[in-house]
Amino acid sequence: MSGDVLSLQKMQGVCWIVLAILTLGSFFFVSISFAWSVLAGGIISNISFLISQKDIKGFIESVTSFPEIEGREAKAKQGQKGYLLKFWLRIAIIGVVLLLLIKSGVVNIFGLILGLSTVVFGITFVSLDVIRRYYFSGRR
Repeated sequence: MSGDVLSLQKMQGVCWIVLAILTLGSFFFVSISFAWSVLAGGIISNISFLISQKDIKGFIESVTSFPEIEGREAKAKQGQKGYLLKFWLRIAIIGVVLLLLIKSGVVNIFGLILGLSTVVFGITFVSLDVIRRYYFSGRR
């Protein structure tokens, strides 16, 4: 499990690095308004990813803590409802925050979308790194 946790921590770190690079690049090559929008979207995306990661990890640990299968099944059904409730609540909060940001006119829509994509970019970079390591390690 520790290898999985390290991978998730690495992915989280890569997402924040991607956000920093995109924000700085936007500041220098586009505008401060665009950079602010990238930063706002990236913070929303990265925090949501972090919370989701913690919720899933907690759910899995609570289910696997029971030695007997009946206890695991009961805990899984109970935990699934709680997880889904948290998930939809998080989505609703993100929706409200995005609505407020867009309605206020403080953000550039394209910068916001770019910022919201930081987790996708981070996951892509980590996945490509894993593929690169696999193919160049001689395990094929």
